[in-house]
Amino acid sequence: MLSRRDVLAVGLATVAGLTLFSADDSAAAQMSTKEIFFDKDAPVLGNPKGSVTVVEYFDYQCPYCKSSHAALKKVVAADGDVRLVLKDWPILGDASVFAAQAVLGAAQIGHYEPAMEALMKTRGRLSQSQVEKALAGVGLTMEMLSAAVNENNSKISALLDRNYSQALSFNFVGTPSFVIGKDVYPGVLSEKALKDAIKLARA
Repeated sequence: MLSRRDVLAVGLATVAGLTLFSADDSAAAQMSTKEIFFDKDAPVLGNPKGSVTVVEYFDYQCPYCKSSHAALKKVVAADGDVRLVLKDWPILGDASVFAAQAVLGAAQIGHYEPAMEALMKTRGRLSQSQVEKALAGVGLTMEMLSAAVNENNSKISALLDRNYSQALSFNFVGTPSFVIGKDVYPGVLSEKALKDAIKLARA
């Protein structure tokens, strides 16, 4: 079976619309931009060469992540010039960690999007068996995924660690949370708010 990680409990305050990078600290800004927007192991959807990058920190058990996912996909597809970087931040229990590992395992064998979409379509709290059933519905068995996770365990664990560290650095307190351009957006973004954030980043 997939290995399990300790789940991080977060209790930090945050404010919407915070500025991400300081204009007078270009070296730090460039380093942070690379780490946040261009992590080589983080799954990317939308236009890989898009001029604007939207980063979402999410949890497969988060009802708000799942209910707003369709709007996020719609905005990214309609724009056509947006990179969507999806960063697992499993903070809602063991099932969240299990789900994140399983889908990142699917990414290693070229099946990230169907696996991610299958879990985004689930409702309510998840159990390990529900995760397995949802992924089996798109042709991904636990044997396949366990093998992929075990083979890439160091890469997947390091990615989840980086995601955790970044979320804490932004003082995010829950999912979904976004980084778009030089601004952070904790909480759900409506379709209009997403479009406005992308427009602001592009400007």
